[in-house]
Amino acid sequence: MTHAPLLSWTPAAVVFDCDGTLMDTERHWQDARERALREYGLTARPGFAERAKGLHYTECGGLMAAESGRPELSPQLTAALLAHFRALVSAQPRTMPGAPELVARAAASAPLAVASNCPLEVVEACLSTAGLLDYFEHIVVPDGAVCPKPAPDVYLTAARLCGAEPADCLAVEDSGCGIRAAVSAGLRVLGVGPWPGDDLAESVDLWVERLDDPEVAAWGCHADARQLAH
Repeated sequence: MTHAPLLSWTPAAVVFDCDGTLMDTERHWQDARERALREYGLTARPGFAERAKGLHYTECGGLMAAESGRPELSPQLTAALLAHFRALVSAQPRTMPGAPELVARAAASAPLAVASNCPLEVVEACLSTAGLLDYFEHIVVPDGAVCPKPAPDVYLTAARLCGAEPADCLAVEDSGCGIRAAVSAGLRVLGVGPWPGDDLAESVDLWVERLDDPEVAAWGCHADARQLAH
């Protein structure tokens, strides 16, 4: 199937990742991982930060324990990771460049949802602090029936709750884990962040370094009354 170029297409719904996409929290996760490891006198293998990016915090805690050679500490490291992250994000909430503006423009033309691997209360607290929570009609996080990214569940659920087919929805993502989830669910993808390498970039419709990229800003300004021509 041939898609129209992303910036000449209007989605029926837009589903945003939170960490590293809407909120500048990836640095908090990295700091939280380092603090949790230090708390137990452990060290992860080189490249751990990239392998952990986008993972559900429970999977990240398990990975920390496994890579440190102490798999039995998975529950303790998971709890420490989440506690440190909550403290850090509460003290220093910050949105990603261009995120508030894109959310406001997109909300004028389509229902919005968040699909995140973070706990619901953390996502809600972050978005509320940033003044963005009211823009989103749905927030989807893993639970007993919804598997975390890179499984497609959070994106499939978000599309369904927005009343749209996945192929008619846009995902906005910054991590390989999240992009794999969105692509598996059948959404089109706007990737954001430092260039991820050709392999990952080829799996998205468009990659930009920041959400305040002029092309993305111009595309958002074309949104008109929840129904645009494909």
